[in-house]
Amino acid sequence: MLSLRKRALERLSRERTLYPRRQGGEVQACLVYPNVYRLGMANLGFQAIHKIFGDSSRVAVDRAFLPDPDERPSIRAGRERLLSLERGRPLADFDIVAFSIAFETDYLNVLAMLELAGIPTRREQRANAGYPLIVAGGSAIFLNPEPVADFIDLFLVGEGEEMVPEFLDRYLDARDRHLGPHARLRELARVEGAYVPEDYTPIYDQSGLLRAVQYKGEGSPQVKRRLVRDLDRFTTSSLILTEESVFGDMYLVEASRGCQWGCRFCAAGFMYRPIRYRSPDKLLAQAKQGLTERSVIGLVGAEMASVPAVAKIAGAVADAGARLSPSSLKADCISSELAQALARSGTRSVTVAPEAGSERMRKVINKNLSEAEILRAAQMLTANGVENLKLYFMVGLPEERDEDVSEIARLTAKICDCVNNGASRVGRVTVSLNPFVPKPWTPFQWDAMEDSRVLKRKIAQLRSELTPVKRVELDAESPREAYFQTLLSRGDRRVGAILERLNERRCDEAGEIWQELRAIKYEASNDGSRKLPDPDFYVRRRYSYEETLPWDFIDHQVHKWFLFSERKKAHYEHQTKPCNVLRCTVCGAC
Repeated sequence: MLSLRKRALERLSRERTLYPRRQGGEVQACLVYPNVYRLGMANLGFQAIHKIFGDSSRVAVDRAFLPDPDERPSIRAGRERLLSLERGRPLADFDIVAFSIAFETDYLNVLAMLELAGIPTRREQRANAGYPLIVAGGSAIFLNPEPVADFIDLFLVGEGEEMVPEFLDRYLDARDRHLGPHARLRELARVEGAYVPEDYTPIYDQSGLLRAVQYKGEGSPQVKRRLVRDLDRFTTSSLILTEESVFGDMYLVEASRGCQWGCRFCAAGFMYRPIRYRSPDKLLAQAKQGLTERSVIGLVGAEMASVPAVAKIAGAVADAGARLSPSSLKADCISSELAQALARSGTRSVTVAPEAGSERMRKVINKNLSEAEILRAAQMLTANGVENLKLYFMVGLPEERDEDVSEIARLTAKICDCVNNGASRVGRVTVSLNPFVPKPWTPFQWDAMEDSRVLKRKIAQLRSELTPVKRVELDAESPREAYFQTLLSRGDRRVGAILERLNERRCDEAGEIWQELRAIKYEASNDGSRKLPDPDFYVRRRYSYEETLPWDFIDHQVHKWFLFSERKKAHYEHQTKPCNVLRCTVCGAC
């Protein structure tokens, strides 16, 4: 097995950096992605923040990643150390260690990496001991940072293009004034979007509900999520290319942030409000630049068929002899021009997300999509030469009935029948099925996740009903993994103790995590001392509309009453029209 440092040097030798990187700088910063290299280097946000750090003439920035599974035993045994990628430095030697966290399930990896780096995990254990400032940001932090609040000194909540330079300026100013750690943190707290968890003390009642939060900081306790109004001011595309990335054959381009459709389960549709698109000229220029490096352009965003001039961009890529790969397409927004351009560019597989099989459930989730529109899109894509379809569905949604699950199989079969008649032909249809996970800042944030046993039964039912349908493959996410994600999605600060337990027991795999969570649940129900909270309290409980939610202190500029009204509409199967950012101000984001 390669040593950690040798593997790092080989990775660096295979990278291609597309911008001039500065050298030197008296402030040493390490940007950390709390998962393995191949996933971190596929994350555009991570790459963008890395460049922002590096653009400061006074900051020298390295990267670090969660060691690969075969590397962790040697570090834990003390035979090797967790080092930064570029310069091979121990993470404890840096001035700033900044985590970029895209997914809640990586919260556990934050603790693992701090431990592997020899840095105490708990904030109070690092006080005044010369350890780095531990900072965290990223899309998971937008929603709910509380499960890791006891381990982080400072959170940066929101989009980083404007916030991170402000943070660095204040850090450098505090350093120049020789401020101590506490005074420096107070200075950094003045950055809009900064959240200093030591200033907040949650108060729980005897039943375990969060009743209040005591705030001892300056100004308002509300943390305003930062937002970039004009995406054209910044370029968010691949900056470092490596074939080891999960999208190693692509040049990635971010087309938009947010989504206009308002699906009631979707965090991205609410946390990134209002919807913002990059201009067609900007996107076309980025795509042309990317074609000098790769033959596949990956278009990134919540939904790509409604991006202005997307068909023109796909056509331009096809004219260059390359391929456009959009992340997901809303069926009723797929035009004939777009379908033809995608097929002409060599796109053989397209993802469409009906999300629910029945018309009733699509009204519940506010999909604004009819069965006729889904069938029309499938036929249009395959008739123009797209060979494979991937269909996203969810199971366990609020208001769902057993017959709605059967409707997923019926709709899939109907799509196959539709595209295999006449000139259309489909090679393979993949049904990607995910259990519903309630997310903060969505209308379904109050809802419980469905019991894992019920979800398993529904998945088995769907698998059985799809078996007779030819050329269909079902790919279902484990309810156990969704359970863990829900725990972290809806957890409060007490969930940090559960993360510590999982880290202490070296729970790296999903099965190990599930077994430990079962043990914690058993202890919570049979031990009166209740040293750890019952995970079911966060996963299987419907939150009250009156209770204080762990993430309520974040100001997303989306009214809580608006989310509540959308939840009520879901119950009555009423849909809301797509966002109109020019005329509508109802939700509060515009």
